[in-house]
Amino acid sequence: MSPAPSAELAGAREVPPAQPAGRRGPLRPAWVSMRDALHAEWTKLRTVPGTFWLLAAARCPAGPACPADTAKLSLTGVGLGQAVIAVLAVLAISSEYSTGMIRITLTAMPRRTAVLAAKAIILTGPVLAAGAIAAAGSVLAGRLILPGHGFTAARGFPPLSLGDGPVLRAAAGSALYLALIALLSLGAATIIRDPAAATGAVLGLLYLPPIIAAVLASNPHWQHRIERYAPMNAGLTIQDTTNLHSLPISPWAGLGVLAAWAAAALLTGGLVLRLRDA
Repeated sequence: MSPAPSAELAGAREVPPAQPAGRRGPLRPAWVSMRDALHAEWTKLRTVPGTFWLLAAARCPAGPACPADTAKLSLTGVGLGQAVIAVLAVLAISSEYSTGMIRITLTAMPRRTAVLAAKAIILTGPVLAAGAIAAAGSVLAGRLILPGHGFTAARGFPPLSLGDGPVLRAAAGSALYLALIALLSLGAATIIRDPAAATGAVLGLLYLPPIIAAVLASNPHWQHRIERYAPMNAGLTIQDTTNLHSLPISPWAGLGVLAAWAAAALLTGGLVLRLRDA
């Protein structure tokens, strides 16, 4: 039998190799340039697990249902894409709270409103790009698929084209809609901090009002209010291209309602970020 290893050797096996000590530089000043904040937030957003797949998942072509508004039908995938965009936006800040990295962020960049503004800007760019690709792809898919399901020019459904003003407004508005959903989710996550709770709150705010409105079909007054002021109901009117006079709110006004929700969430989140410890 080989001799037992000495105590010194045994201890050496248990002690992990020493890590090189980091070089501590001078303390940063209380202010930080927006460029530094943007660069830091872009780096963190790129390294959040699943960022690429969450953005790619927003590219969902619409299915072959049969409402009369073919542009809105083609953009049905936005209703699914907003869920993954909301998750991405929540992770953009709540992942830092769950790992404790937010303390390092706020130590390096003491201007907390600048941190939140940088996150909002960096988040909006990729979401707008993904939303534009998703909307353009959905319109193209609708142009190719819908005629095979009876939506033909002979039956009063001209081919979808981004050269058509209402269709372009619906497509561009869908990209803006997703960007506003991201900002709303970022603000909510800044307030709530916990990833699961923030995700549940945002998805509930989006998807519960349409269900409540359907239940209140016997009460047109409250149903009308929900359709005018709930973020998803109001915001998605930007996709409507037909029968605009019958909508509870006009397309751009509906998107404005969603913008107000997003602004309120971000302002509240910024206030909470300033007043509450990390």
